Amino acid sequence: MPTCSHGGAGMMIAESVRFALTGVMANKMRSILTTLGILIGIASVIILLAVGAGTSNAIKAQIGKLGTNVLTVSRQTTAGGRAAGGGQAVTGPRSRGTNLTLQDMAALTDPVMAPDVAATAPVVTAQNVTGTYQDATHAVATFVGTTPSYFSISNDTLAAGSYFSDGDASSGTAVAVIGNTVAQDLVGSSVTSAVGQTIALNGQNFVVSGVLAQKGSSGLNDPDDIVVIPYSAAQDKFTGYSPSLASITVQAKSADVMNQAQNEVQMILDARHNVTSANRDYQVRNQAQILTTATTTTATLTILLGAVAGISLLVGGIGVMNIMLVTVTERTREIGIRKAIGASRGSIVSQFLIESLIISLIGGVLGIAAGYIGSAFPLLGTQPEVQWWTVWLSFLVSAAIGLIFGIYPANKAAKLRPIDALRYE
Repeated sequence: MPTCSHGGAGMMIAESVRFALTGVMANKMRSILTTLGILIGIASVIILLAVGAGTSNAIKAQIGKLGTNVLTVSRQTTAGGRAAGGGQAVTGPRSRGTNLTLQDMAALTDPVMAPDVAATAPVVTAQNVTGTYQDATHAVATFVGTTPSYFSISNDTLAAGSYFSDGDASSGTAVAVIGNTVAQDLVGSSVTSAVGQTIALNGQNFVVSGVLAQKGSSGLNDPDDIVVIPYSAAQDKFTGYSPSLASITVQAKSADVMNQAQNEVQMILDARHNVTSANRDYQVRNQAQILTTATTTTATLTILLGAVAGISLLVGGIGVMNIMLVTVTERTREIGIRKAIGASRGSIVSQFLIESLIISLIGGVLGIAAGYIGSAFPLLGTQPEVQWWTVWLSFLVSAAIGLIFGIYPANKAAKLRPIDALRYE
């Protein structure tokens, strides 16, 4: 008996599949247009989620190039917009130490007080620096005066030449390490040829000792548009001598001890500046926290993109239901004949559900293929990255659409009375 039961069910399903395929092929253009709605919806989901994933990974990679275990200590700004220590405070009393100094930087490398700090580097900056070489000019986006430790902290590598030395940093030797963008704009496409050349920075001559390897633009800024010179040369020739640094770059021993390193830095500077957490005259920016914030933001963006694509998929599903309702109406007499010769309600339901499922699955498979093809090309400056789970999700969603949006038309067909169906004109 079980064998007969299973055989009967199998025959019923096979018959339903045959009728469903016949129904799909009977109206080719209508089936193609309905499939196209599902195709567009599935492809949109895959491509937009791939764009979100690609954007997230690009941001992570860009921040990773700058160092994920880096802290930046900078002077706190007052309500008037001027940095504490950079001039007279607008309101409120000044604390004992309102500048970031080389002594502060040295204190942060104390192995007892700051065991999780690996290295530090001073940063002196200048604005509106223009580089010239022969007839070429270039407005430098980032101009930094520092020590050689800055390069390792910032994950910089050389494409050509060499870094300047600690001796150059302390003596103010007129040497410069330039980024790939600066080298190309000033000297030409061959960055190697820039090494040894003399360029003018706001009229001051500097010999190029090295060219940094390309990091790539993040879209918001260009990390390759940079000039790095010894901090003492920056003070002598650009900013004027000042005991205050623009910031101190701090490298933690690993990304796992970032919070501990930040606490140690704050404890040391609080003591040196005679401040508390309530009135600090400096601020610490944690690169790991920036990465977390960026990741959260891009995750939200990805969800929004997926929701927008989901709307188009919903519209495609409604299209499937609409076409199936039309199909049921057109084939009312056929349904009546089938029921009159003994077709069960389940057989009628399965026929139209399978027909809806076939249309949706074909659209889903073609949509997945279109999504892969569309994701192969950069979109809005971002290279989409297809996530494997979106493919499986899209396939399951297309199947679910076929079932969910096919249930009502299938039930409507199954509920028809044979006598009423046969009389239908």
